[in-house]
Amino acid sequence: MCVFLSMRADKSNLQKRFDATLVEEEFFGPKYVQSAFEFPGWPVISSEKPDKIGLMQWGLIPHWVKDSAAAAEIRSRTVNARSETLLEKPAFRLAAAKNHCLVLADGFFEYREMNGRKFPYYIRIHEGRLFAMAGLYDIWADRSTGEVVTSFSIITTEANSLMEMVHNVRKRMPVILAEEDERVWLSKMEDFQTLLKPFPAEQMEAWPVSRLLTSRNQKKNSPEVLVKFDYPELPDPDGQQGRLF
Repeated sequence: MCVFLSMRADKSNLQKRFDATLVEEEFFGPKYVQSAFEFPGWPVISSEKPDKIGLMQWGLIPHWVKDSAAAAEIRSRTVNARSETLLEKPAFRLAAAKNHCLVLADGFFEYREMNGRKFPYYIRIHEGRLFAMAGLYDIWADRSTGEVVTSFSIITTEANSLMEMVHNVRKRMPVILAEEDERVWLSKMEDFQTLLKPFPAEQMEAWPVSRLLTSRNQKKNSPEVLVKFDYPELPDPDGQQGRLF
């Protein structure tokens, strides 16, 4: 699962990279780490408004959900959507057909498991460049309050060689789109599943980080959460697939 993201770009760089206008300013400053299970607002570009960067709530609530209790329950299970089953799952089927979006970030976190222990890693595109992940969104209205919630899910696919090393049990990764495919994804092409493939491992890098990532007692939204951390239990990275450090 992809459930931790980072975003450190300022407004100007974000707008320049994606050729879109940020319409909600309250997102900034930097998000060194953000958990999906806090159901935050996150910068997203939708197929409906491809020239705007808006905030959507992470954790997709399908439009057909009846009430707030059901919405709260389902969103914890829809922060990610498997590319292989998008057209089979009721929560994603309609959104896959017509509601595509770009989920913007500059990095994400995953866990490597060894000898019964989990070690967090930070993963990014080379040099920390901004990228877009393929996402789905939906719009749900709470009938009891009239509140309208626009929410999204990040699509995942099979791991590339780097992510097979890092996310070595489930072997999944978010669908990171090549820059030339970002607007194609928003166009809702009929054979859109051809875009839902692993991003090239040679264009990515990863390193282990401290367990500050999931600490309950320390401030996590700080640069320290991205700093390389040495675990004696982890093997030497030389010779491993993908690019580390």
